[in-house]
Amino acid sequence: MKHRDRIVIQKIISEINTGLAIFGKISLEDFNSDETIKRAVCMTAINVGELIKILTDDIKAKYNDIPWKEITGFRDIAAHKYEALNMKDVYDTLKDDFPILKVSLQNILDKEND
Repeated sequence: MKHRDRIVIQKIISEINTGLAIFGKISLEDFNSDETIKRAVCMTAINVGELIKILTDDIKAKYNDIPWKEITGFRDIAAHKYEALNMKDVYDTLKDDFPILKVSLQNILDKEND
């Protein structure tokens, strides 16, 4: 793995940790009523997507089980069409998908470190 990819993956994991810390164990109802948390976690999703865009094609091809394109697509919608976002989708992404992505990225770091 290129050194740059390692650094970017570490930054993505850090962003995910930040998003999960902001998100906490909030309910969907509380999430929907808190504009500050919604905007903060959307910014985290934007940051994750932006970082993924700078990973090399080699690493994305090698680990093609990760939905890289979908993640960056979510980033584009969050960045350019925030008002059109379905907040339940955002909630589900943070609650369900971010932890899975974090584990997948950590596995890449571990595997590539061998």
